[in-house]
Amino acid sequence: MIVDKIENRERYFILGEGIERALRYLAVTDFSIIKPGKYPIEGDSIFALVDEYNLRDPQSAELEAHRKYADVQFIAQGSEKIGYAPLDGNVTVEEYSIDRDIALYKGEESLISLSQGMFMILLPGDLHKPGLGDPQNRAQKVVVKIAMELIQKHS
Repeated sequence: MIVDKIENRERYFILGEGIERALRYLAVTDFSIIKPGKYPIEGDSIFALVDEYNLRDPQSAELEAHRKYADVQFIAQGSEKIGYAPLDGNVTVEEYSIDRDIALYKGEESLISLSQGMFMILLPGDLHKPGLGDPQNRAQKVVVKIAMELIQKHS
C-alpha cells in the first residue's frame, strides 16, 4: 500500500507502466466535468471508475481485497478515510468472487485519511475499507483498476 499526493506521482512510475498510466490519467483529467461511470483507459486492462457518494460509518462495511486488479484510489473532491490491513490474520467473511473480483474480510484496520488530490495504491493482499467518514459528507473518488498481469509483467 502506498499513499501520496498526485503531484508526487513520478516517484511511483518505477512500479510499472500500468501504475504510470493510471497516475498520469489522474493528474491530467478534470473530474469536475466527468459524470460517474466507467471510463476505459486501455480497454479492460486499465479503466477508471468515477463515483460520488456519501461517506459511510466504519462499522457498516467489511474489508475487501481483489486478485485480478490493483487499485489506484484517488480523491477528486472532498476527503475520506480508508481502512487498511494486511491480508494475514484476518477472517474471510465472503469467499472470493471471480465475477466481482472481490473477497470480504473481518479484522482490525488502521484508518488512513485521504484528502483531495491524494491517492492510494492497493495491490492484492492489501485489505481496504474505502469511503469512510461522517455520512453527512460527500466525496468524489476515482478508482483506476489495473490488471495484475500489467504489474507482474514489470516485476
